[in-house]
Amino acid sequence: MKHLITGNAGFIGFHVARTLMARGDDVVGIDNVNDYYETSLKEARLRELERAAQQYGVNYRFERANIANRAALDKVFADHQFDRVIHLAAQAGVRHSIEHPESYVESNLVGFSNLLETCRYAATPHLTYASTSSVYGGNTQMPFNEDHGVDHPLQFYAATKRANELMAHSYSHLFRIPTTGLRFFTVYGPWGRPDMALFKFTRLILEGKPIPVFNHGHHTRDFTYIDDIVEGVIKSSDQVATVDAHWSSDQPAPSTSNAPFRVFNIGNGKPAQLVDYIDALEDALGKKAIREMLPMQAGDILNTHADTGKLEQAVNYRPDTSVREGVEKFVEWYRKYYSV
Repeated sequence: MKHLITGNAGFIGFHVARTLMARGDDVVGIDNVNDYYETSLKEARLRELERAAQQYGVNYRFERANIANRAALDKVFADHQFDRVIHLAAQAGVRHSIEHPESYVESNLVGFSNLLETCRYAATPHLTYASTSSVYGGNTQMPFNEDHGVDHPLQFYAATKRANELMAHSYSHLFRIPTTGLRFFTVYGPWGRPDMALFKFTRLILEGKPIPVFNHGHHTRDFTYIDDIVEGVIKSSDQVATVDAHWSSDQPAPSTSNAPFRVFNIGNGKPAQLVDYIDALEDALGKKAIREMLPMQAGDILNTHADTGKLEQAVNYRPDTSVREGVEKFVEWYRKYYSV
């Protein structure tokens, strides 16, 4: 098959693209390689994808463009006929959205609107896109289930991602575009984002500097290793979303529809406290952290825990990487990449 992957210079997009190439699929990637974090890491990922294409003997093309530019997207779709579109380009970062909401409007709202329109006119067979566990916002009922309310976002980032889900449903309903939204839960692993806790903590511990431990490390996160995420993304993309024959407008389930639309949680399903995450990192590094205990940050969700039952039933999703195993793999990559 031929896939379009938006955000393929990013953490998840890079891994998805490389895995698809490894199974023999062709990939077209699009990314604007912005400077939200170090562009050198993004460029290194792109070089790895070039090598992967040669290694696996598949066609790979990269378009350096912004999805907020409708003309650029139109050109990509004019040049290619895609069997699947996997949309992972977005302005990420919970706290960054508090200071720079305009970046989220451009990428997450305008960019996603452009993509929906191009998929509409190209009659795309299936669009799979990234949402986030942050949409659960003020909800404290655990574990998070796709049938829970998601109308109380705690930051603008979450609001834009919830908007994406609603926008996707409208296009699925009006134009019968099959869409699958995936609510990611705290993804980590090799080639990860430098603004995420694991990356920052590793650098600071190795430099002998204090790490900021918000909420004194007592909040929990459903840490999900990148390989498990990639498996779920690709399986979801392979299986085209269909109408839910049991959906009722009298009692409308929010995660499915009488349109070809669905939303899934994608996480590990085994949350861990931040302090335990740090313990695992210390063991992998063989060095203790200097912990600076701090209060909760504005916009943070206290706890996350994914109910992944719907995704397991739909595509046989089975995450199997423990936090300790995943952290060890990240540290191994980090030491090699940065020659530490």
